[in-house]
Amino acid sequence: MGAYYDEIEIEDMVWDAEKGVFHYPCPCGDRFEISRRQLADYEDIATCPSCSLIIRVIFDPLDFEDEPEEEDDDGAADSEENGTSGSEDDDDGTFEDALEKLTISEDATPQTIAVAA
Repeated sequence: MGAYYDEIEIEDMVWDAEKGVFHYPCPCGDRFEISRRQLADYEDIATCPSCSLIIRVIFDPLDFEDEPEEEDDDGAADSEENGTSGSEDDDDGTFEDALEKLTISEDATPQTIAVAA
């Protein structure tokens, strides 16, 4: 995408702890915004909520690599009410358990293992 209004370094943006976003003034009078989570996900586009302008944020992704997941108590309650759960988290737990039980032997005969899907 090459239609950026401008390219701005993250150091030139201001952190708004109340809204949880970095912001930078937009010519329309509002502010471009980008969250720490977006930066951690390697997103570099800050948008203005009032107009169609976007800016590219120049930053080092390693600075945001260890960002914790945003906790949203309301979202967790909604998923429990809807009968859905974080299946990705369950899969990760299963994967970790499989790694803990993994053994490597020097037996040269291959074995067939059935796996439930």
